Amino acid sequence: MKGKFTFIATIEKDPETGLFIGYIPSLPGAHTQAATLDELSRNLEEVASLCLEELTEIDLEKIQSEFVGTQQIMVNI
Repeated sequence: MKGKFTFIATIEKDPETGLFIGYIPSLPGAHTQAATLDELSRNLEEVASLCLEELTEIDLEKIQSEFVGTQQIMVNI
């Protein structure tokens, strides 16, 4: 199943290092970090490509997901 894949990445900023951390929830192993958002985007494309190369045809069919949205949850303790 060759073709073009579109993924949603989750991005957070590490308060200790100041690095942006990104991962693609629907693609196991697809995570990286970078100092800038542009660099992070390039890194995510590269890691996604590498992860896709490792998947079988059946696995490729399973990774397609539909983006629904995000929620910020605030908890007082």
